[in-house]
Amino acid sequence: MIGVSTYLEPKASWGVWELPAALLPVGYPRLVQASGGLTAMLPPDDPSYADDVVARLDGVVIAGGPDVEPVRYGAEREERTGPPARERDAWELALIEAALASGTPLLGICRGMQLLNVALGGTLVQHMEGHVEAVGVFGTHEVKPVPGTLYESIAPAASTAVPTYHHQAVDRLGEGLAVSAYAADGTVEAVERPSGPFVLGVQWHPEMGDDLRVMSALVRAAMRVPPAGAHQVG
Repeated sequence: MIGVSTYLEPKASWGVWELPAALLPVGYPRLVQASGGLTAMLPPDDPSYADDVVARLDGVVIAGGPDVEPVRYGAEREERTGPPARERDAWELALIEAALASGTPLLGICRGMQLLNVALGGTLVQHMEGHVEAVGVFGTHEVKPVPGTLYESIAPAASTAVPTYHHQAVDRLGEGLAVSAYAADGTVEAVERPSGPFVLGVQWHPEMGDDLRVMSALVRAAMRVPPAGAHQVG
């Protein structure tokens, strides 16, 4: 059972309804399902519940979404940083802390990787160019694994094309994290804990592609299955 954090939107439309909604792009549960897992959605809740929630799960995914509020890493908000999502920040940081404390396998995707870095005392670049194709359009670029890392064991090719959409990135690395992939321009594209339970963050959006390797690695870790060759949808 893989818990995936969700968006919390003041207004969403479906059928005849237009209501507040906790929602998740369908790519996330489909990726979990295709990798052999079941999905539980984790909408923002009281952070004090995070330990009990994570105790019921086999793995946790912190999904992509809005910018992390800069106060979380001791910075002033810059002009191009998006509006805060305080309920998500508080809840997802609590989920991350609960997963790290309990040894529950953890995967951060885009915002999720940035929050993982912030949870461990790291900071973020609040704006950068070149990693957004256009507003609302995912682009693609290559990422290169760092030799000897968990990510390289998951995706050992010299480089992999990944779906990308972000304007923030890791600046100062959080305590205990190591960089495990870079983009051609030097942007940190993956981070991990070098030892212990599965902890990985990726800056790109695997749910927007057909490469199962990252999610399959999380699901195997959640099932306590030793690493094996992963595959792609097709």
